[in-house]
Formats: sequence, structure tokens, C-alpha cells
Amino acid sequence: MSTKLELLTPDNCQLIFIDHQPQMAFGVQSMDRQTLKNNTVALAKAARLFGIPTTITTVETEGFSGHTYPELLSVFPDLPLLERTSMNSWDDQKVRDALAKNGQKKVIVSGLWTEVCNCSFALSAMQEGGYEIYMVADASGGTSKEAHDYAMDRMVQAGVIPMTWQQVLLEWQRDWARKDTYDGVMAIVTEHSGAYGMGIDYAYTMVHKGAERAAHGPRLDPQPAT
Repeated sequence: MSTKLELLTPDNCQLIFIDHQPQMAFGVQSMDRQTLKNNTVALAKAARLFGIPTTITTVETEGFSGHTYPELLSVFPDLPLLERTSMNSWDDQKVRDALAKNGQKKVIVSGLWTEVCNCSFALSAMQEGGYEIYMVADASGGTSKEAHDYAMDRMVQAGVIPMTWQQVLLEWQRDWARKDTYDGVMAIVTEHSGAYGMGIDYAYTMVHKGAERAAHGPRLDPQPAT
């Protein structure tokens, strides 16, 4: 049975963010850039909540691309940034070593641009590293809608699994009985999931009369308040 039929769990995958830098974002035309950043940061918060091994790689920070989104860095303040020169992250030994150290063969990818850095990494990691790639389409962007879409098509034909950030989050949660991450998931959804989050706020405040949550917002920290 194909391992691609396995659902993602916090114990069977790792995550890589590729080149979420301002100059790369300037070139994105496949989706609204603010939505792209929202989705990327939401995915990062989900990874922190569930303890997913995470890698952040950057390209030509000082020479061309600028510094990684501060919102992303604030989620992982102690995570090293793996700087490189190649468009293909797989070409960099530091990146390959980080993936190997994390140990999981299922690699979730969010990056810029879909048709260059994401696609080349995905194909190389599959062919040379034997990894399974899960491409988060709405936390990745291309220089045009066609560039993004055709790159996604190419990767899917090669065996990459397309996903969305919220799909990843809810697949990690899987069961609402998992109370240790329940509040954290609700916090991420309320802040980043648009209509879904608004519905949660409405249900909590109007149906369950949760006035304190309306005033102070949901907790991201899954530990109970003291």
C-alpha cells in the first residue's frame, strides 16, 4: 500500500519554508500577497503548535531577496535560517542535512516561487532523496497564475501531493477530543481562517456566551491558563 495514503500526523512529517522574503513576494501574481502571507504564518503557527520539525531556507538575502517575513520569524525565533545561492534548495548541503536530521520522509513545502524554487526542490528531493512531497498550494506563490498552476500540475504528475494550509492543520488535529491542541487550533483558525474563524467567534460569543473570549481573544498557547 502506498505511504501516500497515510494521513499526515505530527509524528510522520516535517516542514520546510522556502524563500519567504520580500523581493520574492513582490513577484507573486498568482494570488493576493497579503493572503499568501496570512496562510504562510498560519501554517507556521500550526507547525509550532504540533511540534513539527521545521526548516527555513533563504536565498541571496543581502544581495537580492531581503529578509524573511518578521511574522514568520516570530513564530520560530530560535530556528536557524539556511542561507544559500542556488534556486534549488536541494542543491545546498545544509538543507539536505537538515531534512535528514529531522528524519521524516513526508516533507510539507511552502515557498516562493512555485514554478522555480518549489518545483525544483520537490522534483530533486523525490528523485534523489526518496522524500514524499506535500505542496501547500495556498501558502506558495508564482509569478503568474499560469506559472503557479502549471508548476502544480507538473509536480502532481510527478507524484507531489497538493494541499492547503488549513487541510494540513486539521489533518494534524484530526480528532476534536485531542484537547491538548484544541485551544491552539481554535486560536489559529479564528485569526487566520476568515469566514470559518468568524463562525467560531460567533458560536462562542452568541451561542455559548463566551464574553471573555470575545474581549481577549482565543489562546494560542495550548496550556491552560493559570
